[in-house]
Amino acid sequence: MSQSLQDLLTAVAAGAITPDRALVKIQSLGYQSIDEFAKIDLSRQRRTGFPEVIWGLGKTPAQIIKIIQVMRQQQSVVMATRITPTVFAELHQHIPDLIYYEMAQICALAPLQVTPIHPGKITILTAGTADLPVAEEAACTASLCGFEVKRLWDVGVAGIDRLLSNRQIIDDADVLIVVAGMEGALPSVVAGLADCPTIAVPTSIGYGASFGGIAPLLTMLNCCAAGVGVVNIDNGFGAAILAGQILRSAARIARIPAVES
Repeated sequence: MSQSLQDLLTAVAAGAITPDRALVKIQSLGYQSIDEFAKIDLSRQRRTGFPEVIWGLGKTPAQIIKIIQVMRQQQSVVMATRITPTVFAELHQHIPDLIYYEMAQICALAPLQVTPIHPGKITILTAGTADLPVAEEAACTASLCGFEVKRLWDVGVAGIDRLLSNRQIIDDADVLIVVAGMEGALPSVVAGLADCPTIAVPTSIGYGASFGGIAPLLTMLNCCAAGVGVVNIDNGFGAAILAGQILRSAARIARIPAVES
């Protein structure tokens, strides 16, 4: 983007383009329009540290295909969330190198083996097996964004010994993502054991009185353990991005020279 801006200013200085026309072009440097239905945010990675990701629900396969084909020219990793197997089958016909993570319902253009490029470890826990789709959305997102990911599944409070026998995994984590439905008690327990940030993710798993995830959401918001952040119901993607921002901020702070007293 900076090179394009420099070229544009050079053209204005040389009289090859009018200032008014240059202003119109500057306003479009940060994104690329696709027909009339999408505008790809080309500067998001530079601005936030993470590239734009495609939200699959509500988009047609044809729209997703066009977006992926544009984004692959701009990003080393292209990712789309909430992609059902039926939609992926249609996408794959047009984009054969697209990879599908079925449990997470994520498809991506990425290396088969993604190597972590950021320091720190994101550890993801689930209360039950039914929480795995949300947890895998978080795990795949974090991995595709270049973070090391550790998984620990089915360690809910109904059998607390399963969690306590894996205490070392909690101790080794730099950021924890805890995914739970039902009453959503697991993040409070984990945060009471951990010395790192804990991100709680309520899921829509549970009986009728869980109200589609509202009950665990309220439990997590009312958590008595300090230092717990809560994202929206079933938002594994958002939890992974928040965990990544925490680690990237910590790494940036660590590079700042200490102030001598």
